[in-house]
Amino acid sequence: MTARSALVLLLALLTGVGAAVLAAWAGSGLPQSLLCGAGSTGLAVGFFDRLVGPDPAGPRTHPRRTGGSRG
Repeated sequence: MTARSALVLLLALLTGVGAAVLAAWAGSGLPQSLLCGAGSTGLAVGFFDRLVGPDPAGPRTHPRRTGGSRG
């Protein structure tokens, strides 16, 4: 997992937790608060994916292993 992916997921999770806490604080029940937080997390992933810039080092590609026999 790259640092960019970890940052996007962390920000999305913090958004979901914040939304769930605010929904619970507003008087919603626990199931409704959890659904609100889960929906916010799902939407925040796409938002923060576009907001956070690309990795300055470029995409990391791993060379394929060639040759060798199995067995």
